[in-house]
Amino acid sequence: MNRLALRLGALLIVLCSGSAGAANLQPTDDPAASPVWQKVRASLFEGRSIAPAPADLLTLEAPSRAIDAAVVPIAIRTRMPAGGRHISKLYLIIDANPSPVSAIFQFTPDSGRAEIETRVRVDAYSHVRAIAETSDGQLFGVTRFVKASGGCSAPAGSDAKAALASLGQMRFRVEGDLKGRSPVQAQLMIDHPNHSGLAMDQGTRQFTPAHYVRKVDVTYDGKPVFSADVDFSISENPNFRFYFLPQGNGELRATVVDSRDLRFVAAQSLRDSPR
Repeated sequence: MNRLALRLGALLIVLCSGSAGAANLQPTDDPAASPVWQKVRASLFEGRSIAPAPADLLTLEAPSRAIDAAVVPIAIRTRMPAGGRHISKLYLIIDANPSPVSAIFQFTPDSGRAEIETRVRVDAYSHVRAIAETSDGQLFGVTRFVKASGGCSAPAGSDAKAALASLGQMRFRVEGDLKGRSPVQAQLMIDHPNHSGLAMDQGTRQFTPAHYVRKVDVTYDGKPVFSADVDFSISENPNFRFYFLPQGNGELRATVVDSRDLRFVAAQSLRDSPR
């Protein structure tokens, strides 16, 4: 287990006693006054200053009211070029979730653009935060309020036997000109139930044990594109949209590890144009 995973585990223990304080959040509440956020900030950022993010640096797209609390679309977009000083990490924090630190994404200059789209569970009305960390250690944050309820305890949308049969299967979708020098968008789709451990099986009346993706690493031609430490806040069948710099023919590869230490690998060779 790496150092980051240990820190997140310790943070979850600290937050258990304070999670009830996030259950009654309202849009008019001061985001900075959230007790959960104060604990997350103290533990994760250790007193470092977090500046309000200029709109031309960092934006967070999230619905004000979720249609489905178990599948809430989230997009974190940045406008800082990847070369030189760049965005090295993006943190996704959902105050009202049982595990508020939902994802930490790491990027390199080869990422092309530090940008992520995914789908998350939201357990109750909550401040949702994106924090960007630059390669020189500066922090910038933006917050949105999302009205949703019950996302973490919602039953799985797929049949259990079918989900088990396809467990760990992955697919890429690539959009853009691989011959150019501009970042190209890609999508990684992972077949995984991502059980939170909080949903009850209506047939057995037992809680389905937690089983979720916890680590994602994507490379192109052997160079890192992005990595992610995630938890059950990510929706069933995790889905990530991201960018990479093709710089000629190469192999797009994803390595995924889940909470039971099962390891899955998928690779796609890209030749001149996406297939």
